[in-house]
Amino acid sequence: MKTFNLAGYTASRVAQGCMRIGDLTDQALDRLIKGDLDCGINFFDHADIYGEGRCEARFGAFLRANPGLREKMLIQTKCGIRPGQYDFSKAHILEAVDGSLSRLGVDYVDFLLLHRPDALAEPTEVAEAFDALRRAGKVRFFGVSNHNPLQIELLKQALGANAIRINQLQFSLTNTTMIDAGLNVNMENAGAVNRDGSVLDYCRLNGITIQPWSPFQYGFFEGAFIGSDKYPELNRKLEEIAASYGVTPTGLAIAWILRHPAVMQPIVGSARPERMAEIARAADITITREEWYALYRASGKKLP
Repeated sequence: MKTFNLAGYTASRVAQGCMRIGDLTDQALDRLIKGDLDCGINFFDHADIYGEGRCEARFGAFLRANPGLREKMLIQTKCGIRPGQYDFSKAHILEAVDGSLSRLGVDYVDFLLLHRPDALAEPTEVAEAFDALRRAGKVRFFGVSNHNPLQIELLKQALGANAIRINQLQFSLTNTTMIDAGLNVNMENAGAVNRDGSVLDYCRLNGITIQPWSPFQYGFFEGAFIGSDKYPELNRKLEEIAASYGVTPTGLAIAWILRHPAVMQPIVGSARPERMAEIARAADITITREEWYALYRASGKKLP
């Protein structure tokens, strides 16, 4: 498994998303997490809302049963979503982190992300919460999800030393708006619409790691594009190129993301150890420029 430097840590290029682990048996969860570590996947992504806290609690039970494994992991969680609203108030952030630490059974998390933008966010309150968490040793580094450049800049004016290290954004072979706008600059077509304030270039300029979520989904959780009759050309091309490398189309879809020079870290939410293993194998290949663009075009995108 390829690794990269993330805030001074050696992090796997692929992260295990933990949104679907809440209902796994003890045996299945043990196989998944130990399988990840065996494959070189050491980064685990949580959120306080996943399974209404059950996913963190199940992960915590695993850690209690395997106390020697915590130090081999990078653990990330997210907060800020409440029923019917977003909440970046200092009180909520502090309460949410304490809840996550309790469920996970750990003294600290390596990364805390603000989970989608809060229209009522006060940057000074966020900064106060981050400062308190860092000084208490409860959180080491911070990030956001689904934030555009100006939203990050607004937070940064108050954050001081608590730099934004990560931005989780939707990105896959079929959800490529971050790339489309950059390829269609000054063109009078749908691809030229800048929907995110050039967040891809902004993150690269500011050393912020992009973590693509839903790397196999099309639309907004409409379904997986791999094997879908909605994307016959893309699936043909995935199968053709995957076969040439001896990997699966699923793994190749991740290799396509990893080929981008932004050094992204996709979050893969599969709860199947064998699928994570095939993705880990494919993460070690580097597809060619020609193959990258062939897959991009096969997803239905046109170059201007």
